[in-house]
Amino acid sequence: MMKNDPLKWLLYSQSSAILGSSLVFPFYLLFIKDIGTSYGQFGLSYGLFTLSSAFVHLFVGKYTDKMGSMIFLAMYSFGMSLAFLLLPILTALWQVYTMQIFLGVLGAMQKTSEKIVIADLTSGHERGRAIGHYHFWTTIFSAFAIIIGGYLADLLTVDVIFYIGAVSMFVSSLLTLKLANA
Repeated sequence: MMKNDPLKWLLYSQSSAILGSSLVFPFYLLFIKDIGTSYGQFGLSYGLFTLSSAFVHLFVGKYTDKMGSMIFLAMYSFGMSLAFLLLPILTALWQVYTMQIFLGVLGAMQKTSEKIVIADLTSGHERGRAIGHYHFWTTIFSAFAIIIGGYLADLLTVDVIFYIGAVSMFVSSLLTLKLANA
């Protein structure tokens, strides 16, 4: 089945990743705000994320041509699962800054390699339709995850949401590796 429709399996893999990240990121923003004491620190935190991401895009773009893009998608999901496990125990601003750099690196891996995989799995006159369908479903997963995350935060602790996100990311890495080996 996977060989017949790898784009569907990419959709499953990345929907799992988006589910995890969409559960966590709204609460991560609140978490960062609680650790920092100024908007400047918040701005620096996101600036570090963006700068690290910018530089890693160049690396990932170069090495996906040599190593393939699936490995970077799998590393992204696995790395995010580790990050989500660590987020609840961060207590100092320097830890948040370090995490932001790490998240920027992972984000660049995902953004560049996902685009390459989608381009590789689609072709010709059906490409736009396939990509639109792919992004429709991943965005639907994101919306539901954000809504569900809000309710889960009321029922559970925010830490539990980070752990659920970690599991979802880990599942994504396994699905991506399965797709890469198909």
